[in-house]
Amino acid sequence: MAVQLIDVGVNLTNKRFDKDRTAIILRAKELGVSRLIITGTSIEASQQALQLCQDYQQQFPDTLYATAGVHPHDADGVSDDYLEQLAQLASQVEIKAIGECGLDFNRNFSAPEQQLKVFKAQISLASELNMPLFLHQRDAFQPWFEALKPFISKIPAMVAHCFTGNRQELEQCLSAGMYIGITGWLCDERRGQELRDIVNLIPLNRLLIETDAPYLTPRTIRPRPKSSRNEPSYLSFVVEELAKLTAIDPQEIACQTSINAEKVFNL
Repeated sequence: MAVQLIDVGVNLTNKRFDKDRTAIILRAKELGVSRLIITGTSIEASQQALQLCQDYQQQFPDTLYATAGVHPHDADGVSDDYLEQLAQLASQVEIKAIGECGLDFNRNFSAPEQQLKVFKAQISLASELNMPLFLHQRDAFQPWFEALKPFISKIPAMVAHCFTGNRQELEQCLSAGMYIGITGWLCDERRGQELRDIVNLIPLNRLLIETDAPYLTPRTIRPRPKSSRNEPSYLSFVVEELAKLTAIDPQEIACQTSINAEKVFNL
């Protein structure tokens, strides 16, 4: 694929990349993924993400960026000064959004009330800092959307990361001006059929692509990779599936999603 892709969500701090992180970045670049945005999911993971950006800056200039935030799974464990720490992280040039933050009532690894409190605090922080939000939502759409609603005009961009919702939820997100992040979930007809049926409703200028690596390896990869670990070099399989389902040229999808990512994350 000639157009350079941007993976807007990769968990590059994950332990599964410890042995070959440099090779992973190299392989992504060789296969046309020119920039990666590393997802911060806790204060510690956000600090690690920033550190990776800085460590690799010389070897891979203008390649790695990151987000800084607290995932709902980690909401119970926040320190008293976590917002100050997030603000400090966000002042670094490599940090491009607040998040991954949101609500996850599917697994409730943190108490729902605490999830909501930590989520609302991060929404306010993004508004204060005039930064985009990188958003997580699972089985909590209404309270999640209600928390965001007052800030829709106050935050430069909101990204519904790894969108897996239904048509009504998609339409609500789009009417609020959100960007929609699509992952390899789309490549799995067993659990992704609902998304496959509605993906053509996403306007090209609202579409972002991401791997969410090491998770959500596209099922469409042939031959099947030996490892179940997803990686940024597989991003083109998401583009190909989008092209197939929307009848839009893959080059056009690649080009427009990169333009969108540059705009949202100020790259």
